[in-house]
Amino acid sequence: MQAQAVVFHEPKRLSVETLALNAPGPADAVVEIAHSGVSTGTERLLWSGDMPAFPGMGYPLVPGYESVGDVVEAGPDSGLSVGDRVFVPGATCYGEVRGLFGGTAERLVTAGARTAPIDRSLGRDGVLMALAATAQHAIAGGETVPDLIVGHGVLGRLIARIAVAQGGAPTVWETNPVRQDGAQGYAVVHPDEDERRDYHAICDVSGDGSLLDSLIARLAPQGEVILAGFYKAPLSFTFPPAFIREARLRVAAEWRRPDLDAVSQLVAEGRLALDGLLTHHRPANEAGEAYRTAFEDPACLKMVLDWRDAS
Repeated sequence: MQAQAVVFHEPKRLSVETLALNAPGPADAVVEIAHSGVSTGTERLLWSGDMPAFPGMGYPLVPGYESVGDVVEAGPDSGLSVGDRVFVPGATCYGEVRGLFGGTAERLVTAGARTAPIDRSLGRDGVLMALAATAQHAIAGGETVPDLIVGHGVLGRLIARIAVAQGGAPTVWETNPVRQDGAQGYAVVHPDEDERRDYHAICDVSGDGSLLDSLIARLAPQGEVILAGFYKAPLSFTFPPAFIREARLRVAAEWRRPDLDAVSQLVAEGRLALDGLLTHHRPANEAGEAYRTAFEDPACLKMVLDWRDAS
């Protein structure tokens, strides 16, 4: 079995090429991918070569952990059926080519237990389930929903929408005027316009570690800074302001299955909307242009590759 896939051969060099797939086992499913999203966080670091040492890191690799498609083969122990529409958070089925995270392909083999059934009516928006689960994970680990979110990209918007769904009224900081529109039930301001210094939970999705001191200065006593971005440089902060506030720092890592189940329920109940976040799409054979746009155009919130005509 073979499939077209995006392959990063080295930083800033990719191609779409045919790869042999590992044979599926009894607990596996073969999924024909319809759409896959491009991550402007981890994939940007893989693309630029700035990704810190990471388990499984190395080139060549197939990126991507935001794919949706249809099950075309289902092993007897996979828990799936042919025709199921599923979200796939990646795969490692490409032989000697690493799957990090392995979802950006027209077809893949993965354990059925790693997939999540989704409503077909979501269409392309289904690729957002991983980011929505990441947003849920950042919120779920705290004592309260964030009342300040730093960054109004896709992840920041999803954290804000989930916070609103849970009864919060967050403020979002965004310095780029292009990204200040699109709020749904919350306020977006430039940080210079915000004088508040009593936030209980600040969730940073900017990936800019140099902001840490300024965020701590905005905390209420015993407030928390949630590091929900991915930081390529070592982090540091000035101790006395953190000491005075008894500040807490929490790292929000990869989502877990309960996070995915929680956002699936929010979507099903109509409490979490995924609309308006996918701003750009390209056929998969235009992946080179798609990745450049995703990483270089600030108007691109989220790029989606369309695999339906890949062959």
